[in-house]
Amino acid sequence: MCSLSHLGFVELTIFPTVVNLNRIKLNSKQCRIYRVRVNDLEAPFIYNDPTLEVCHHESKQRNLNYFSSAYTAAVSAVDPDAGHGELVIKVPSELWKQGDEMNVLKVYIEFSLDQPKGGLHFVVPDVEGSMAERGAHVFSFGYQNSTRFWFPCVDSYSELCTWKLEFTVDASMVAVSCGDLVETVYTHDMRKKTFHYVLPIPTAASNISLSVGPFEILVEPYMHEVTHFCLPQLLPLLKHSMSYLHEIFEFYEEILTCRYPYSCFKTVFVDEAYVQVSSYASMSIFSTNLLHSAMIIDQTPLTRQCLAQALAQQFFGCFISRMSWADEWVLKGISGYIYGLYLKKTFGVNQYRHWIKEELDKMVEYELKMGGVLLHPTFGGGKDKDNPTPHLHFSIKHPHTLSWKYYKMFQCKAHLVMRLIENRISMEFMLQVFNKLLSLASTASSQKYQSHMWSQMLVSTHSFLKSISNVSGKDIGPLIKQWVDQSAVVKFFGSFAFNRKRNVLELEIRQDYTSSGTQKYVGPIKVTVQELDGSFNHTLQIEENSLKHDIPCHSKSRRNKKKKIPLMNGEEVDMDLSAMDADSPLLWIRIDPDMSILRKVEFEQADFMWQYQLRYERDVVAQEESILALEKFPTPASRLALTDILEQDQCFYKVRQGACFCLAKIANSMMSTWTGPPAMKSLFTRMFCCKSCPNIVKTNTFISFQSYFLQKTMPVAMAQLRDIQNLCPKDVLNFILDLIKYNDNRKNKFSDNYYRAELIDALTNSLTPAISISNEVRTVDNLNGDVRLILEEITRSLNMEKLLPSYRNTITVSCLRAIRMLQKNGHIPSDPSLFKSYAEYGHFVDVRVAALEAVVDYTRGMHRTSPSEVSRTHPIPYVVHKILSMLGKNPPFTKAAESPLCNEALVDQLWKLMNSGTSHDWRLRCDAVNLYYTLFGLTRPSCLPLPELGLVLNLKEKKAVLNPTIKPEQGPDTTEMTGITMGGLITMETVSSVSMSSGVAPPPQGLKRKLDSVVGPLGSSSPEPGQVLQEEDTSKKFKIRFNTVEEDEIDMESPHDSQAFIHHHLNILERPSTPGQHPAVLSLPVTPLPSSFGKESTSSSKHSGDHHHHHHHHEHKKKKKKKHKHKHKHKHESKDKERDSHAFSNSPASGRSARSPSMSD
Repeated sequence: MCSLSHLGFVELTIFPTVVNLNRIKLNSKQCRIYRVRVNDLEAPFIYNDPTLEVCHHESKQRNLNYFSSAYTAAVSAVDPDAGHGELVIKVPSELWKQGDEMNVLKVYIEFSLDQPKGGLHFVVPDVEGSMAERGAHVFSFGYQNSTRFWFPCVDSYSELCTWKLEFTVDASMVAVSCGDLVETVYTHDMRKKTFHYVLPIPTAASNISLSVGPFEILVEPYMHEVTHFCLPQLLPLLKHSMSYLHEIFEFYEEILTCRYPYSCFKTVFVDEAYVQVSSYASMSIFSTNLLHSAMIIDQTPLTRQCLAQALAQQFFGCFISRMSWADEWVLKGISGYIYGLYLKKTFGVNQYRHWIKEELDKMVEYELKMGGVLLHPTFGGGKDKDNPTPHLHFSIKHPHTLSWKYYKMFQCKAHLVMRLIENRISMEFMLQVFNKLLSLASTASSQKYQSHMWSQMLVSTHSFLKSISNVSGKDIGPLIKQWVDQSAVVKFFGSFAFNRKRNVLELEIRQDYTSSGTQKYVGPIKVTVQELDGSFNHTLQIEENSLKHDIPCHSKSRRNKKKKIPLMNGEEVDMDLSAMDADSPLLWIRIDPDMSILRKVEFEQADFMWQYQLRYERDVVAQEESILALEKFPTPASRLALTDILEQDQCFYKVRQGACFCLAKIANSMMSTWTGPPAMKSLFTRMFCCKSCPNIVKTNTFISFQSYFLQKTMPVAMAQLRDIQNLCPKDVLNFILDLIKYNDNRKNKFSDNYYRAELIDALTNSLTPAISISNEVRTVDNLNGDVRLILEEITRSLNMEKLLPSYRNTITVSCLRAIRMLQKNGHIPSDPSLFKSYAEYGHFVDVRVAALEAVVDYTRGMHRTSPSEVSRTHPIPYVVHKILSMLGKNPPFTKAAESPLCNEALVDQLWKLMNSGTSHDWRLRCDAVNLYYTLFGLTRPSCLPLPELGLVLNLKEKKAVLNPTIKPEQGPDTTEMTGITMGGLITMETVSSVSMSSGVAPPPQGLKRKLDSVVGPLGSSSPEPGQVLQEEDTSKKFKIRFNTVEEDEIDMESPHDSQAFIHHHLNILERPSTPGQHPAVLSLPVTPLPSSFGKESTSSSKHSGDHHHHHHHHEHKKKKKKKHKHKHKHKHESKDKERDSHAFSNSPASGRSARSPSMSD
């Protein structure tokens, strides 16, 4: 296997904006730093990464509360937004005076990255041939700001700089990075070439990315500045999938009335992607699984949606960045909102409203279950303010501590809130605000190194809201207070009565605001009432908890007059009014039809009203609501209404799909009174089968996508039908088997793989638990006849897939699910070995995930495999993420239940995974924390032995001392004293033999970087109190060499030797990863002693710097001098210092383990 590594070189140009800039803090993880020079002088540095191992000194405290506070503290200790970093460089004292003359500092860092576990992902297929022939490639990935994983930088979204990037790679490879490709230069021996990229637009390091591989290249025919890259042999798919991209460009440029901000755009499609879409400055990295041919129906809209999301994030997220994590919701909200507008234009209003309802339901369900999602967290202030979300088991102070599901819901809520703002100020004003943000940013981006201008390229909540009030003149304060500054949703219960005497509708709307995740709503709410004479909107004011509202009705009830009834959209229809209440003119009522509150509504109205609403309301959201409600009314009238919808071609296809499943449920409830053939059978026969022979399906032609989706869904819903014995009716099963048998796709220009997969799903749905005869052993021979037919069909499909695989292996995925259902229902012996073989590396990712899902389910049912065993053999971050999330969703046991799996070994394994095993990937660490929480809760796992009494007291003491977050701000005056702040103008250029480079850029003074104080670990002197110092980045140089040396190592990527791999992996996990134990990783001139970085005011670290630099003989002199120099500060500080030195000396983020050597004399 080749050694997966690179050598690099970074050059940062810093414009100090303060005198005596004596320490520079950068972010860097995994990189081995060889030497650091500042203006050609060797500079000493310290490297300390407290997130490598969160809790040191094998604490027997295995509770999550302790871990979470320690993890938050560790992340805070290296948070670039607060001016911290893993790498602290001491500026040589000869250069201190340069601060006065404001000269430029150039920082040169040489580093290497060997077999990185995160940040860069190497894909090396285990086949014959050279690297290029094997399609080996590498790409950068990560969740939020993760650039520090592959080169040292200021890894913050608010520190902008311009970039020069150079990458030297094998001559058969192409390097794709941000900015314009200026030139490609071959080395003398023609075996390597260097790609030079320049990105003149100020960009945060977190938005820089890289991808190297033997890519095939396609230039967009309509827009030559757009280039697409894909892996070998996929060019035809790339051409088809991207043929639509220029229309997305045109749409965004038109609504934003603003050109695309970069001079080029590159899309790269890679295998084993971290997420489907990741956006970086002027380029996006996509999963290669999004590519499809013209024959594929189902993937097409999904791929277009991914492209549209990526492009929306180019404008808001890459070009316009954010001031701080608290402002993330603005970027996610705007990009999600304009993506929604694209959805509305391309896929239609129905699809858009369906999507909004889907997102709203998802988010409401999450908030009610987990407690609220807070868009704009503010910290500092009182005790409660420090943890605004006490209901969560993780901190929301940093993106890196959030659970992935929470982050997904956060993005979802952000765009829904943008839509609420649009409802309030109108779309026209909304787009004007976006245009204003973009035009200010593009003006700023063209300025040379005047970093104060560049702050226009950063958006903050404050500036966004100010812009809204300037443009629209409307006050949206209350809306922001309700949905952005506080979490939770609203829960309404509605019911009504009609008062015939007064001809008044008495509406009662109650709220539940006491249960978790709910809040009280006060304000307007819209109610739509459909009466005989038309549809009327009423706006009610919600004030107290339970409120009755009287709404006057416009029409009198009429008995026999025939007259058309006007609908909301102006259409007039004939209705059969015999079902309705003769005394009342009401047809149906809807609460908040526009979804202009983030809410859940449970409304009670009569069954005939739901049926009218389903048939005649033209809004898909209303139709979907009525389908849901009709499940509770199994009557012939409901059956008729649903069947009518299924037959209506002009009805939205997703509504008809929903009606299929609702009809199956109703049929099962009406089992005894149901007449005629099974539900949907005659309809399916009429629509899709031959006239002459009704049990043979017509040759497939999927010209009409509407009927294609219906044809796919109906059999799946029919399979849920049950007879009196609770079995799937024989004729339904035979009907489905016939559909599979007579399926003929020869004349179809579209692939039928999704349809065939759904037919297998239908077979799965028809399965019912086996009737077990006592002590009979289950074998394939004594299977029930029907089940045997199903098993044969599944086996045949699975074998066919091996010869003729379907697109994305959809059929294999369905077959694996079916086999798991056969096992669960007791028809065949439960055995995970088939799934384990399909879960191995080398199978398509969807197949692996489906197989792993079955293994996870088996683990839960049988209590045999340990869950951590499942997550070991998978070198792909995405797959491990899926395993951990599936275990979280379907845990083998929970904190409430006893289980043989709940034992000390499992707790240890999971703890290790959280504590040090996932330090290379924020998302995996948060997944592991989630799983730990699901299995054991916040407190100490019940299966662990109780600690001895002496220890308990100890823990309590520690708890009293442990400060959950290491905060430099103890109060306004101390910050001034102890923290010098610096901004930073960092240029990156890159020169290298096999190198990547990152270009020139000055950042704004967005967030001031706090520097260490007097008592910093390097024992330096520091400027006067109240001084502020800023550095600004202007250019970065950065070289990376990819080695391709064959080495005898365990082949991490191939599935066959998984035992060795597990063993190897376990060894890695056993090893502690405190920086102190690995002097090799650090470079001279520092002897690595873990020093407490989180807060450098511990008394012991006062002279640790002297140790580091071997100045023992100067020590006492220095100390005296120093005391003298800073007399005026000590008055203020001594108290804080004492306080801090106790508080942090043992805190996990101080980077100091209990065993670490003391740093005092």
